[in-house]
Amino acid sequence: MTDTSTDRFDFALLQSSNERTERRNRRLLSWLLGLVLLAAASIVALVLYLQTFEREEAERQRVADGQWLERMVRFHLRRLEEDLLALAYHARERQTRQGSVTDLPAPDPLRGGTLYHQPDVLLQHGWVPWDSSAAPMAKALRADAALDPENAAALAVMQDTARGLRRPSYAGPLLDAQGQRTDRLWLSVPLFERGLFVGTYVASLSLDQALKAAVPAWFMQNHRLERVDDQVVWANDETPSPRPRDGSYYAQLELPGTQIALYVDALKTRTPWLPRLFFGVALLFLLGMLGAVLALWRDIVKRQRVERELQAQVALRQAMENAVTTGLRAWDMEGRLLYVNPSFCRLVGYSAQELVGRSAPLPYWPANQSDELELVHRELMAQGTEAQGVEVQFQHRNGYLIDVLVHEAPLRNAEGEALGWMSSVLDISERKRAERLAQQQQEQLESLGRLVVVGEVASTLAHELNQPLGALSGFANGLLNRLQGGRIGLDEMPPVVDRMAKLADKAGRIIQRVNAFARRREMTREPLELRSYLLRVLKPTQRERQVRWQWDLGRIEAWVDADPGLLEHAVRNVSSNAVEWAMRATQGSDRAPTVRVALVRSPQQQSVAEVGISVGDSGPGVSDAQREHIFSAFHSGKEGGMGMGLAICRSVIEAHHGRIEVGIDPVLGGACFILWLPLVAPVTT
Repeated sequence: MTDTSTDRFDFALLQSSNERTERRNRRLLSWLLGLVLLAAASIVALVLYLQTFEREEAERQRVADGQWLERMVRFHLRRLEEDLLALAYHARERQTRQGSVTDLPAPDPLRGGTLYHQPDVLLQHGWVPWDSSAAPMAKALRADAALDPENAAALAVMQDTARGLRRPSYAGPLLDAQGQRTDRLWLSVPLFERGLFVGTYVASLSLDQALKAAVPAWFMQNHRLERVDDQVVWANDETPSPRPRDGSYYAQLELPGTQIALYVDALKTRTPWLPRLFFGVALLFLLGMLGAVLALWRDIVKRQRVERELQAQVALRQAMENAVTTGLRAWDMEGRLLYVNPSFCRLVGYSAQELVGRSAPLPYWPANQSDELELVHRELMAQGTEAQGVEVQFQHRNGYLIDVLVHEAPLRNAEGEALGWMSSVLDISERKRAERLAQQQQEQLESLGRLVVVGEVASTLAHELNQPLGALSGFANGLLNRLQGGRIGLDEMPPVVDRMAKLADKAGRIIQRVNAFARRREMTREPLELRSYLLRVLKPTQRERQVRWQWDLGRIEAWVDADPGLLEHAVRNVSSNAVEWAMRATQGSDRAPTVRVALVRSPQQQSVAEVGISVGDSGPGVSDAQREHIFSAFHSGKEGGMGMGLAICRSVIEAHHGRIEVGIDPVLGGACFILWLPLVAPVTT
């Protein structure tokens, strides 16, 4: 592991302490500590206030719940009294109409309240006229009074109270035969007509069932109710308990004729979250203050160190900017110069005061390139430069031009907002001069190369034009001899002349192709289907040569992108050589010369799919020594040959991004030349 501590610059050499700043920071820290102590005292006071507030809030909630329960139970009992009064009117009307009490039919149903319709609340109820003791409900009253003297006294008080005060009255809870207190009550609702008492409507009800029906379930889930009657306590969960502790609400039901009351205890104390939330916020604030003080202290120490390092870095960077040879400049978003370093000033010959604040056109722009540089300047301000930069020309104050390479990068602030652009300007005048010198030397080399090409062209023309011009000369001499001997008629002359014209046209095309190839003109490429193309190109050769041709072109179409003329030149050259060597090898023997033409595909593992035009013959083949120089110019294996045919073929195939190979034909045993060309997508016609 290498130690990188020695690679960093020791900024302590350029730093200096500031005692005044440290004293100011210590005073600030003292004020912050005092603020934290004040906040702590406030928290203690808030805790004391929170305890008092929670007690008062719990008491207020207890009283509110108890008062709500009182109102709710009283409301339902008052509604039951009204329901019974309505039944009393109904019973009195039927009594008046029928004249009998014992034979009264059941009362009609009415829209009663919750206690009237709740099962098991009303145990029995009915009408008792003032002058009849034979009514069923009168017998029920006498039966309960006979169970215990206390019951008799309570029922008598109920009847007297209802008749004397003209208001509903209650009796109970009653005792059973064993003297045990039950939850049964009697309710008497008197009825008066024209100021005279005519009877009462009485009902026996279960107090516990009435409380269960009147008090909502959600209230019962959060509270515990204990009934108090005659100093005996009964809980709503049927579990006896001693006298309620302090903190229970004593709810008076205020039922005339009874002393029934309820003790209400909250099972789930409602936590006052708001004060505790304030307390939690204050506590978090205190902890945050302590953390902030610690962080501030660390930040002050770190800031002092960073400030000293920053001052040292600024001094170091200022020295680096003064020593660097690359020009630096900064722009704002409106295109005004914000900064230039001394190297840039030396590059263009202007001072920083003359350049800062200027916008386009700038004084170092050449006058004849102002419009072009204006466009470049707008593009740089819009999108900057790519990795390779932009090459432009500046004009020195003394008037000479300078070739520069400009790179632009966004200039952003600490929040990442774009403020403008930062440019580096590199003087490449020497490099440009070296490139121009190299270009001149390259042009001289190309001139020498063209002289060599002229020799190749001359040799190629002699090689290619030998056959068509010889045939043309033979046809002309033969035609002239037959004309002089009178052995040809006018009707036989057009085919001969047409053949001569075709040979002349062929010679002209050869000259054009060789000339275009020598000048390296742009090839005219087009998609070619090789099967049909080879059959068309090699058909004349097959007709002229008395050789046996074998074709293995396959059934699948193979398309290439090639210049038809140049590819025809290469294919015919290779096939002509194959025919010539096949015929030369079979002279004086019964074996027929054979040429084999096939299409082969490249292996699938190659990255580029290729198709090969394979031309093999039954000749002697190519030795290993000849293979090394067979494609070299002016090298020929034939007597009298110029050695340019295969060299030109290789140049043509390589111009099509292909390659040419030579080997042994696996079928005929002679030479085999394969012209490899890249495959292209089929063309749909």
